[in-house]
Amino acid sequence: MDMQLGGQKGRQRLLMMVAVFCGLSGAFLLADVLWPLPNPAEAGDFARLVVARDGTPLRAFADSHGVWRYPVQKGDVSPRYLQALLGYEDRWFAYHPGVNPLALVRAWWLNHQRGKIVSGGSTLTMQVARLLVPHQRSYGGKLSQIFRALQLEYHYSKTEILEIYLNRAPFGGPLEGIAAASFAYLGKPPKELSRAEAALLAVLPQAPSRFRPDRFSQQATVARDKVLQRLASLGVWSAAEVGEAKKEVVAARSFRQPMLAPLLARRLKDQVGYDRPLVTTIDPELQSNLADYLAGYMQGLPEATSAGVLVVENSSLAVRAYLGSADFLDGERFGHVDMIQATRSPGSTLKPFLYGFALDQGLIHSHSLLADAPRLFGSYRPENFSSGFVGPVSVAAALQRSLNVPAIQVLESLGPRTFTAKLAAAGVRLQLPQGDTPNLAVVLGGAGTSLEQLVAAYTSFARQGLAGRLRFLEGEVDQENLEQRVMSPGAAWIIRRILAENKRPDNYRTAAITRPDLAWKTGTSFGFRDTWAMGITPRYTIGVWVGRPDGTPIPGHYGAVTAAPLLFAISDALAKPGDFFQGMPASVTEEVICWPLGVKRTALQDDSLCHQRHQAWILDGNVPPTLSDQDERDWLINPIRFEISQKNRMLVPADCDIQKTAMVTMALWPKGLEPWIGKEFSRRQIPAVDPACRGGIGVAVGAIKITGLAQGAQLYFGSGAHEARVSLDAIGGLGKRYWFVDGRMIGSSSNGTPLEYHFAGAGEFQVVVIDEQGNSDLVEVAVHAARLS
Repeated sequence: MDMQLGGQKGRQRLLMMVAVFCGLSGAFLLADVLWPLPNPAEAGDFARLVVARDGTPLRAFADSHGVWRYPVQKGDVSPRYLQALLGYEDRWFAYHPGVNPLALVRAWWLNHQRGKIVSGGSTLTMQVARLLVPHQRSYGGKLSQIFRALQLEYHYSKTEILEIYLNRAPFGGPLEGIAAASFAYLGKPPKELSRAEAALLAVLPQAPSRFRPDRFSQQATVARDKVLQRLASLGVWSAAEVGEAKKEVVAARSFRQPMLAPLLARRLKDQVGYDRPLVTTIDPELQSNLADYLAGYMQGLPEATSAGVLVVENSSLAVRAYLGSADFLDGERFGHVDMIQATRSPGSTLKPFLYGFALDQGLIHSHSLLADAPRLFGSYRPENFSSGFVGPVSVAAALQRSLNVPAIQVLESLGPRTFTAKLAAAGVRLQLPQGDTPNLAVVLGGAGTSLEQLVAAYTSFARQGLAGRLRFLEGEVDQENLEQRVMSPGAAWIIRRILAENKRPDNYRTAAITRPDLAWKTGTSFGFRDTWAMGITPRYTIGVWVGRPDGTPIPGHYGAVTAAPLLFAISDALAKPGDFFQGMPASVTEEVICWPLGVKRTALQDDSLCHQRHQAWILDGNVPPTLSDQDERDWLINPIRFEISQKNRMLVPADCDIQKTAMVTMALWPKGLEPWIGKEFSRRQIPAVDPACRGGIGVAVGAIKITGLAQGAQLYFGSGAHEARVSLDAIGGLGKRYWFVDGRMIGSSSNGTPLEYHFAGAGEFQVVVIDEQGNSDLVEVAVHAARLS
């Protein structure tokens, strides 16, 4: 009977317990419906965050409440921090249902003994509950917190609850979440925390205001060491590990908004989600170092000057550094204006593409003869940056010295429309003045483009003629659809080699083993408004712009002295041993060519036609002849062949019946080069027509004539003088006249306005005048000291 009664009471107690459990469960479920738990995803926005390739924040845009909270997952956090957090705050987190009864009882006993609340007995889940539903520190508030903790455990996994804490724990000021705190105070991602740093950040949410390491390092150190000691006593970390951690000094930096690449972040802002950071291709160390160097470099430049620097990895087209201005926060330097995207005049930076396109079109080779001499192209009269002329020049030298007239000569042959169309296909879409069509001025900066477009196109010189859209975001891998052929691999190699052989103005060259090749080109826009320097190394393409964003001039500043030093410093910093360009492609060969004809030496049977020899790079075996002047192309065959009388060595036209003649073959130099070539090669060596013949000659002669100074004139110093004065004038010709003495330009004159010149010293001199069509005349004079009476 007693056993039956005992069994019956046991069943009753079990039923009662089941009933209580069911009642409590039902009440909980009803309360869960009536007072639902706030959705953590809706409890507040994350800051919109743009990060570098390794997760370093470049710039963040605070949430709608001004809070800096960066999204993070458990795998983004160092295991050391998780050990410190759970070991100090809630070592039973993985096992309890959200509430630890023993911890609550202990907290109640301590509070009862001291007569005030000194411990809350909160689990990590309960702390998350308080973050989602704040409450007052009271017993009623504690009951509400317990209920919310149970709700969390019911709706979410342990990992999800932990990640809510990792994202929303308070760390002082506007900082919330372990990621924001780690970057703000320690300057590193939470994945890289040391034990000491992990312990510090584990305790900081307990009293964010009192333990802020940037303000109260001593209190923060005491709190950190308390955590470390607890972890040692629990065996989480060894005594040796804790001892080493305690040696670290708490030295946090003050919180400041990340501003590592502010203009790039602003550009990409609309692509940033609220639930995840936007990962860019930026190398944070390179970005930071360049920003620091640029800040110092700008101190030596005039006020209101800014700069743009873009560094792109050639192999992937990934942007590794993006400095859109000198200082984003400097209003006087227009720091808010992104000069990487701004449309500016490119100056001479387009010339490498011109010569590359001309190589592919078979118009030139690397050492084709060009004429840097005064010349009128229709109504356009280009001049060099130095305002002088150098005469005969190769394509390579013209590009290295950035001469304008030879570039216009090549562009005239290629065609401005073809040039701009090929640039557009390469991603450089020139913006012409309203109503204008492509013209000869575009290659000298007579149109607008951006630093971004230029750098993207310049990568083709390191990528076998292929360029493409630059990559700003990690994960953009569909390069095949983004690439386009700019020029052939051979043309790209020749142009890059020419630019790499250009001597740096700083005259600094170290051993090749410690320094890569650097192919570089500078540019300056009209009026000193824009200075450029473009560089290609085996691993990177670098673009630099320096100028005033408002377009006002900076007199005396040009690419070689203002932008190039910055380029050289960057390329030197990026150099690594073993960086070398690929070798010469099979499509390129070396040949000895002859001036003035421009053809291979081996193609000439008469060695007298080879006035100068040059070693040239030839593309696809094509050796085009020297470009002739526009006004000669319809009739001139070079070399020319004509007959002379054996009697008097005068020219005999084809319709003349003189019997005894000899055939002469002569290679002609471009007529605009008369002031620079020896008289043995001058067109004046073509003899006059034999008087015995009738009719004209078959070769064009100059249409300009020096007056007032005869061939062979003898000039004398005046009594007591040390120079001979002459008035230089000419008749005929077209447009402006340029005067040369022994190949050096001494000035220019207009029709009817002589040029006064003083021969300083005695000697023999050659005086040449040349007009804008290349017509010229020459006289030789001798200057002597004053005659003795």
